[in-house]
Amino acid sequence: MRVAFVSLFTPEHGTTPARARTRRVARGLAERGHDVIWLCARWWGGDVERFESDGFTYRAVVPDPSPTAFVARLPTALRRADPAVVHAVNSPPTPTLAATVARRLRGPPVLVDWWRDHPADSRRGYRLLARDADAITTPSRTTKTRVREHGATGDAVRVVPESIDTELIADAAIDDRFDAVYSRRLDRHANVETFLLALAEIRGRDWTAAVIGDGPERERIESTARDLRIADRVEFLGNLPLDERVPIFKGTHAFAQTATWETFASELLLALACGCVGLVEYQADSSAHELVEGRTRGRLVTSPAELADELVAVGELDRRTTEPEFDSYDHDAVLDRYVDLYTELAGK
Repeated sequence: MRVAFVSLFTPEHGTTPARARTRRVARGLAERGHDVIWLCARWWGGDVERFESDGFTYRAVVPDPSPTAFVARLPTALRRADPAVVHAVNSPPTPTLAATVARRLRGPPVLVDWWRDHPADSRRGYRLLARDADAITTPSRTTKTRVREHGATGDAVRVVPESIDTELIADAAIDDRFDAVYSRRLDRHANVETFLLALAEIRGRDWTAAVIGDGPERERIESTARDLRIADRVEFLGNLPLDERVPIFKGTHAFAQTATWETFASELLLALACGCVGLVEYQADSSAHELVEGRTRGRLVTSPAELADELVAVGELDRRTTEPEFDSYDHDAVLDRYVDLYTELAGK
């Protein structure tokens, strides 16, 4: 099947979770033998229109990332590409709206992968996109609800979560230095303080903890640990590559998810698949609770005191290094869901 990805920006313009998700899907399709082309703004040097990388073709619709110019040239680029289906992104909305207009002119069906609402984007553009897309995928039920608020019908929106490498988890070693761990970029949404306050509540017990990640708030967070007199028992590990995080998750009993904003809690998913018990502080702007609701090895809390209580209570649960329940989140399994949807759209 020929699939055209429509996204003004690529990870080479700057890495974001949404762009990384798009490239992962495109690369996975190419590895399966599908014909993949990514219509985008040129990010490579020179004046050549095409660039081969990641097992597929990038085609420059515009030389620079100008949404207006992209919209004007996209219909022609789509006709030349002649895909069976278009896989587009919601932000910025105007380029994808151009693809939906082309659809009305006997163009290919358009699937919009809606990562999150971007504050700089037009609300009107989102309303039009939610209405005009043939299908919409979101990483969580939380995002699905927001897309429906823009006017999408419930049947048009499917939840397709982020994915993980379960083979990597199965083959990884085990690093059992810690009892509890937090992992995320340490920005203004990180809210590591809840985790640290909970640990301080149980400082009389025997535990060790780690904070993985870096960012503008790291220095302040480390200062908080010192103020709470637990700095000698909390190790700040900084940014770690995936193959170093996984062994830590496999050897740690509990993972704390306390961030105030999370489109999809990828680190929590990874930790749960590594056997961690997930302790999630409910936040209105985070979808993390969706990964632990109804699960024996998951708990929802609303305060540092509740988190402290659960850190103690889950000590009665067995330690695990893998959790087969999350095999359905493997890269191949999630990619199957996209392929099934492409096939459904192309057959209409």
